[in-house]
Amino acid sequence: MHRLSYTVVTALLVTAGLMPITVAAPAAAAPRSGVAGGHLTGRSGGNPGAAAGDTADRDEARLISVRGAGPFRIGAGLARLSAAGLVDWVAPDCDGVVRAGVTGAWAGKVLLVFRDGRLVEVGTATAPPRTPAGAGVGMSFAALEEIYGPRGSMIRNDAGDASAYLVRIGSRVELFTGHPIRPGVGYLQVGPAAFVERHFRQGTSC
Repeated sequence: MHRLSYTVVTALLVTAGLMPITVAAPAAAAPRSGVAGGHLTGRSGGNPGAAAGDTADRDEARLISVRGAGPFRIGAGLARLSAAGLVDWVAPDCDGVVRAGVTGAWAGKVLLVFRDGRLVEVGTATAPPRTPAGAGVGMSFAALEEIYGPRGSMIRNDAGDASAYLVRIGSRVELFTGHPIRPGVGYLQVGPAAFVERHFRQGTSC
């Protein structure tokens, strides 16, 4: 598969400073007030005197969608994100693929995958963040089916030795894969189907 094995992902997240995974209660189907598309909207949650920055640490790293997560938007350039100080480390793979860790509120929560310098995947092994529908790591696949209904389905890779839950949103997907030692979702990836889904099905490194 194009995603790293769960063991490698865990090691990378630990290296980036990740604390042990904690599973939060399912989020509401709609994003929290004051957060839209992974960004703070500047609303103060009913306190007119509160600045948006007061809730940034608590709210910023909660939403992941097919658009990306926080400042890490699908299609963004690696060079631009690096120049902005948002990339912590990079690990070149093959066929123009580069994996990267991030800084700031999202450090230890997401891993990025770039191809030919453009962001094509954001992945997480923690909860939060969750999707706009309220789905995330730590949930059972049955819970995903309750959340998404006909919008999602279980799929298998071409070799028939791995399964995942797939949600299509236009030309992009949310892909939930399993955990190696316990039931349920261990990793969530979002991005273009042409990259995320295709490489899961083909089981290739790139």
